[in-house]
Amino acid sequence: ERSFVLADVPGLIEGAREGHGLGLRFLSHLERTKMLVHVIDVSSATGRDPVDDFQVVCRELESYAGGEIDAGPAGNVPLGAKPQIVAANKVDALDDADRLAALQRWLAGRSIAVYPISAATGDGLGALREAVWQHLSGTAPGTGT
Repeated sequence: ERSFVLADVPGLIEGAREGHGLGLRFLSHLERTKMLVHVIDVSSATGRDPVDDFQVVCRELESYAGGEIDAGPAGNVPLGAKPQIVAANKVDALDDADRLAALQRWLAGRSIAVYPISAATGDGLGALREAVWQHLSGTAPGTGT
């Protein structure tokens, strides 16, 4: 049987690295992770742009100087350099396929895999779970094993 532990960190806001909201606490929790799985809302319900939302998170991760980073199981890896994948959530409520396509195009240029999912229906969760497992076990393409 295979297993791994997930840490659910609430969404980061712009300025998290400067202490806005609970950003520094959330960012410090991420230091101990081996990889990041971003859950991005691709529905149009919020009126937000999924690419813009992801860019905000990326800026916060890349700008975070960090606190006490040890060389434990996660190693001494800057947050922006950790392996990352994106779960494009709420595809069951997607009324504009261009929103998902735009996110996929933008991430493809950065070699970040996208997994369309629906947390509500469970669609795509098996593929996402397998991708996470492959990254953590070192069997994903480009992980070196």
